[in-house]
Amino acid sequence: MVLNFVESRNENVKTKSAIALQGVKKWFYDQEGNMVQVIKDITLEIKDKEFISIVGPSGCGKSTMFNIIAGLLEPSEGQVSVHGHDVSSSTGHVGYMMQKDLLFPWRTVIENVSLGLEVKGRSRKEREELALEYLAKYGLADFAHAYPATLSGGMKQRVALIRTLVINPDIILLDEPFSALDYQTRLVLEEEILTILRDYDKTVVLITHDIGEAIAMSDRVAVMSQRPTFVKKVYDVGLAQEYGSAMKARTDPRYNSYFDQIWADLDIQIGRES
Repeated sequence: MVLNFVESRNENVKTKSAIALQGVKKWFYDQEGNMVQVIKDITLEIKDKEFISIVGPSGCGKSTMFNIIAGLLEPSEGQVSVHGHDVSSSTGHVGYMMQKDLLFPWRTVIENVSLGLEVKGRSRKEREELALEYLAKYGLADFAHAYPATLSGGMKQRVALIRTLVINPDIILLDEPFSALDYQTRLVLEEEILTILRDYDKTVVLITHDIGEAIAMSDRVAVMSQRPTFVKKVYDVGLAQEYGSAMKARTDPRYNSYFDQIWADLDIQIGRES
């Protein structure tokens, strides 16, 4: 079954979810042939052009969910649709930004940014022009011919995001993109990346262990259970949308209230292995 468009009765306009997971389950088999269930049951609709964060205990299955959304893993049961079509029939719908920038050290910044366009068969002139346009828009044109080793950690992550955006995917998946950075750089980059993603009206799914980051950046936060995972609760946050800033979102009195509630939902016991 493929999930279809959801009709808005009030406005008589057809809208659609960007991603819909319906009854998704996933299990693997260990070396002894025993079934290990990672995802118990996930039903979640991710709205078009929203920023949603997925938080949960370490090892709960967030990355497995991430890979299923991307079409890299098939669910053992259930359905996943992207813009109303089965995810298995969707191509080029997802762009990634990972914890590590994964820039090729032997390629210049512009060559790294244009890599996806090269894979898609775009001409050298076309891909370099487009890559330079994106780099210029975000203040990195002067580093177009520099190598990654000469860049700071924050600059590398900006380049990684531009590399993701330049191929114009419908959905951006962010997998702990700030965790390797120092705290100050993380705050600055959260702000910059949120602005960039809003500029392009992308649907964004952020996987993070950082509750504060999720609250400060997201329209909604989905809290996952311990493994085998399911969605325990979804919070409508929207502070970043309200303030137009992740930094300002952290100053709102509701920020601490959301933090306390989400922390309690995670049910993490200090000293217990996750």
